Amino acid sequence: MKHVLFIDPIEKLNPKKDSSLMLATTMKAQGMDVYLLFEKDFYINNKAKSVFKLYDFEGDFYEDGAYLKHFSLKGPAVIEMNKGDVIHMRIDPPFDTRYLRYLWMLRYYSTHGIKVMNSPDGILKYNEKLHAYTQKASLETYVGSSVEGFMGFVELMKRDHQDLILKPLDLYQGFGVEKVSISEPNLAFKFSEKVKENNGAIVAQPFCKEVVNGEIRSLYFKGRELGSILKVPKKGEFLANIAQGAAFHAIELTPSVKKECDRICAELVQEGVDWVAFDIMGDNVSEINITCPGLLVEVSFAHKKNLALDIIKAL
Repeated sequence: MKHVLFIDPIEKLNPKKDSSLMLATTMKAQGMDVYLLFEKDFYINNKAKSVFKLYDFEGDFYEDGAYLKHFSLKGPAVIEMNKGDVIHMRIDPPFDTRYLRYLWMLRYYSTHGIKVMNSPDGILKYNEKLHAYTQKASLETYVGSSVEGFMGFVELMKRDHQDLILKPLDLYQGFGVEKVSISEPNLAFKFSEKVKENNGAIVAQPFCKEVVNGEIRSLYFKGRELGSILKVPKKGEFLANIAQGAAFHAIELTPSVKKECDRICAELVQEGVDWVAFDIMGDNVSEINITCPGLLVEVSFAHKKNLALDIIKAL
C-alpha cells in the first residue's frame, strides 16, 4: 500500500514544524511506502492509468522527536496508483475555487478505489466554522454579508459585551481577524468594507476576554484524541495563534469538552473525516478544522511523544 501526501510547494512550508512532513518522515522511518505529490503534478486522465510524478525524500528529527532537523526532496519517479493506495489531502486553506477544484478531482480518484483522507465529500459537506456553530457548545455567532442582519446582531450583543471579533469564513491561522468596539460609530461601514475585502460572508462573534488565558487546540484521529495544548497569546494581544507568536503547553480537556469533541468526531468519522483539529475557547468549540488539521508537531512536542506514530497505528 502506498501513502501519498498531496501538499503545498515545499517553499511555502516551514519544514521544521510542518505537520504533513512530520507525518511523512515518520511513515518512512516505520518502513512505509510513502511519497509526496505537488499541485503542479496533479491531474486526471480518465482514459489512462492513475500515474503521478511522485517525490521521494529524506529527513530526520531533533532529539525531541517532533521538530524536523533536516528535510530534503529526492528526484521524482513516475509511479502508478492502485486500488487500496491512500492520498492524504494536505493542501492548506483558504477554501477557495482552487481548493474546491482539488476536492472535485480527488473525489474522482476516491470513486476509483483510491482512498482519500480526509474524504473530499466530508470536507465539501462541512465548513470548519459553520459546523462548529451548529453545536450546542458554541459561541453566539452571526455569519453573512447583510449589514442590516449584522447590526441586528450588534444590538443583541450590546446587552452583555463591549467588543466583537470579525473574521473571514474561509481563511486560517488568524488571517483577517479583527477586534472592533461594539459602540464604534462607523461599525456598519467597517463591516461592509470587510465583506468587500473578503468577497462575501463575514463571521461576527462577541470578544471573549478569556482568550488572554489561552485557546485550546485538540487533535483527533479516527475518533480518538491524540493530544491537546493550550495556546496563549503574546502579552497585550488577543490572537492565540502559534504562527503569530503564541506560547503553548500540554493540557487535558475537561470531561464535558472531551465528551463533546468525542461526539462530533464520531459523527465525522462516518463521513470519512478522520483527522480533526478542534479550537476551543473556554467550554465552547469555536472551530472544527478538517481541511488540513495542523499543529501535530507542537502538540507532539508538548506531550513529549511523536503523535504521528498514533496516526500510523490507526490507519
